[in-house]
Amino acid sequence: MIVYDRLWETLKDKNISQYSLMKDYGVDKAQIHRLKHNMIVKTITINNLCRILNCNVEDIMQYVPDEPQKE
Repeated sequence: MIVYDRLWETLKDKNISQYSLMKDYGVDKAQIHRLKHNMIVKTITINNLCRILNCNVEDIMQYVPDEPQKE
């Protein structure tokens, strides 16, 4: 599963709020919601966040293996 926990850390490090992402940089509120809930996000959104935050993809997202299903 892809998780976006690193995004919130990077935002804090760069001193940029979620509100600022929406108001100043035009990131859609629905995309913020999807990121908060680790839902599917288009790569264009990831690209825009990397551009806005001047960071790499791994500063925004991380792959975490799913738990194996118990039988």
